[in-house]
Amino acid sequence: MAYSGEIDKQKQAADAMARALKAEGIELTHIIGPKTGHSYHPEAKKEINRRIDSIVDYGRQSTPFEIKFTTWTLRYHQLAWLTIDGLEEHWERARVNAELFFLGDELVIADTKNVSALTFALPAGRTPRDWVTKKVKVSLDGQVIDAAPVLSDRSWTAHFRKAGNQWTKVDKADDGTLRKRPGLQGPIDDAFMDSFLMVRPTGKALNEKVGKWVEGESQHAIDHWRQQFRGDARVKNDDAVTDEDIAAHNLVLWGDPASNQVLAKIMDKLPIRWSSKAVVVGGKEYDPAHHAPVLIYPNPLNPKRYVVLNSGFTYREYDYLNNARQVPKLPDFAVVDVNVPVSSRGPGGIVTAGFFNEHWELPAAK
Repeated sequence: MAYSGEIDKQKQAADAMARALKAEGIELTHIIGPKTGHSYHPEAKKEINRRIDSIVDYGRQSTPFEIKFTTWTLRYHQLAWLTIDGLEEHWERARVNAELFFLGDELVIADTKNVSALTFALPAGRTPRDWVTKKVKVSLDGQVIDAAPVLSDRSWTAHFRKAGNQWTKVDKADDGTLRKRPGLQGPIDDAFMDSFLMVRPTGKALNEKVGKWVEGESQHAIDHWRQQFRGDARVKNDDAVTDEDIAAHNLVLWGDPASNQVLAKIMDKLPIRWSSKAVVVGGKEYDPAHHAPVLIYPNPLNPKRYVVLNSGFTYREYDYLNNARQVPKLPDFAVVDVNVPVSSRGPGGIVTAGFFNEHWELPAAK
């Protein structure tokens, strides 16, 4: 349900929702406050409250029989008894339409798009008693697969992974490979959705100009975290980082392989190269005298956490005026030309930027 004042310029947001829902065969309930701007019309407010009270009184269906789920990222990957564990390609639309059938041969029938791995899970007591003794089957994109059994407490969990066009049952959601997974999928700003530690360099920079840029950007990130998120960022020097820090936090590493000891340890395990001779990204070389890479990647010292190079959250002062602008402005990686002045919209000149593929590899050169 949506509400808009009839003459509110922001009514366009609800109109956009209405068009999106209509494409799914759903008519949006849209309450309009007559001759009203950006505020609640008194009579419209009464009607909204009446409808919400009715919805709350009915309550949420704990185990819906049907799911229609769309996502573009594994940051948002779960609905009721469905979990998407892998995508074929991030930022392309992924879809799962699934239904529970407690009569017949299959427990779940599902159609998928742009999904490479998923899990179905019903908590204790949510399956019928006679399913405890049945041989459970699942239909995925028309392929019928023998699934894990329903347990004695009437709980059920089943994991599936796709290779090519073929679905197979697997023992667990995590296959142990380096790949994008829920909570470890980027982009750069995703590192700030969880505990993070800013790591400042103590050594001499490879290049003076880039070193000064790093100093300014790291302080900017620390200061603006406080201004925008009302908290103090954790900060340590590179020589003070402990094993406990690596286990507990996403590491935001400032500097280069010569100036930052932690970055030096992992540099050869990252998908880029950075030396006094060149910054190399995807086979292209950039002059290290005035170029710096920024990126997010699973930390080679703890693959359950991120490592970030030379970036705080990626929207800047220009975007503080309106929260609709406060979204990621950079993808998984970029190269910054520090000869271009820092501005309220960017950390310098962005000469290249992109997303890693689903195995955290650089995209093929075009």
